[in-house]
Amino acid sequence: MKQLTYILFFAMLIASSCNKDEVITTTSAPEITLDNESGIYTVKIGDELRISPSYKYSEEAIYSWRSDGNEISNSPALIYSNNTPGTYYITITVTTDSGEASEEIRIEVMEREIPYASVAGSNIPILMGIGSSKIFVATVAENSLETTYSWNLDGVWVSDTLTYLFKAKELGNHEVQFIAKNSDGADTVNFSITVCTPEELPVSWYFAQKEYNTSAGRTIRIAPTEIINAEECTYEWKIENRIVANATEAELIFIAESEGIYQINVTATKENKEGLLTLSETLIVNVSETEGKYYRPMSEVSHSDWNKVYEYTPAPGQFINETLTGGFNGSETSPEKAIEYAERRLKAGQFVSLGGFGGYIVAGFDHSIDNNDGYDFAIKGNSFSGSSEPGIVWVMQDENGDGKPNDIWYELKGCETGAEGTIQDYAVTYYKPVAPDMPVLWSDNLGNSGQIDYLSEYHKQEFYYPAWIQTDSYTLYGTRLEARNYDKSGNGALWIQPEYEWGYADNFSPIDRLSSDSNSNAQQNSNHFDIANAIDYAGNPIELKYIDFVKVQCGVNAKSGWTGELSTEVFGFFDYSLFTPNS
Repeated sequence: MKQLTYILFFAMLIASSCNKDEVITTTSAPEITLDNESGIYTVKIGDELRISPSYKYSEEAIYSWRSDGNEISNSPALIYSNNTPGTYYITITVTTDSGEASEEIRIEVMEREIPYASVAGSNIPILMGIGSSKIFVATVAENSLETTYSWNLDGVWVSDTLTYLFKAKELGNHEVQFIAKNSDGADTVNFSITVCTPEELPVSWYFAQKEYNTSAGRTIRIAPTEIINAEECTYEWKIENRIVANATEAELIFIAESEGIYQINVTATKENKEGLLTLSETLIVNVSETEGKYYRPMSEVSHSDWNKVYEYTPAPGQFINETLTGGFNGSETSPEKAIEYAERRLKAGQFVSLGGFGGYIVAGFDHSIDNNDGYDFAIKGNSFSGSSEPGIVWVMQDENGDGKPNDIWYELKGCETGAEGTIQDYAVTYYKPVAPDMPVLWSDNLGNSGQIDYLSEYHKQEFYYPAWIQTDSYTLYGTRLEARNYDKSGNGALWIQPEYEWGYADNFSPIDRLSSDSNSNAQQNSNHFDIANAIDYAGNPIELKYIDFVKVQCGVNAKSGWTGELSTEVFGFFDYSLFTPNS
């Protein structure tokens, strides 16, 4: 029996072998060993990836690399490139007379991490006086690669950090270049600086408002919102072509003595070496009859809540354009769609974020709100102990009766009005990022600059800059409170945003919240406001018998580490005289 087994084994060995030059060889199907054990490869778009497996039993083999059913190569190694990011599956098949073998691989084609860069304010002409200086700050999109920075002035390297101090030592035009570079590519920002003598610096101004509506008996201030290089300028104001003798500054105090339409002309003149430089602007003031003509009394169908949002212009912020917590749906690409968004949110009892400093919302009611004794209206926020994001509150009468908030805004006095650190005429310009996932740079009218941080861990929308603002920058104006936020932990883990005593929305006030509840769950809670606290441009009380519109504007320019920018949140407005519990 043992002998028979041996004979059968020997016969099988001969059957599976061949005799070549008296040497017995065994034929086997080919084998593939990938040069990456996981079978997963990564490559950046546009780059070449070489995949070089090793093979056994592959004499006279045929090689086939296939993707989506199509052959893309018939070589032992594959040179792969793709300009479209995504996941791709490829099969390598090796065929010989003895059989075939296949292996599937996965290729992840990834976006290149180009260090997109921007420099705040570089998109507008930059003019500087000889002897002055300015710090330029660059920001670069986050990436995982080592990135180098370089500033060049007139072709000469001057700095390798994100900031550059330019000193205006020489008259004329200067070319500035910022370069951010890593292994995936580079991005460059080029801009020019013109250095002038003081006499050569051009004067410019901007009037955010060119038409004013007010009531007889009121006094208003008319002035440019922004004026640049106005030193040694002289001004001439005319009302109906009559020179106003005592108006020699860049503002006019207009007293609306009687009903009518008044044309106002203002001219600024500055002498330079080429002669006189002159700027002029025409403004209109519409004066209606005395207060009360367009008063809208309450009726049996009047509601306590707001009935219309007229404007929604937030500053950039972590909840702007955000589709999850923020509730945007991606269609908000016009001011009208932004208003629809705000109304939808408020009607559902959800917050509307105002973003960083200056962001605002304007709402109205289906009736005029009377100036009664005590509190007249309330604004809902979500402040709690240790988290206040104060919003400045403004009120307006419909003085011309057209149903639009285009009359005079009056700020409501708060505990910080007139305090050291409070700035009445503050302005911040925000600059649109040049690429997704970047912070938003800003500069203010005090010469400061900074950024609204991009918080990729929490809010992943591509841009915090409002999608419906098409310009490369926009400026928000208002009253700024001194920020009180601080890091209690000392290591950035716990940020505290203390309350202000009274007078602001979304503020954990011990006075105007009318509650001692700590609101530890950050539920909606209201701050209450008295129309009698309205003040004019000079901080003097202004008597308003009623109002029709309310504006809330984020009143601080600050951020608290990982929690992001301080941003007023609004949940709604209501007439306090019509308020009933649980309504």
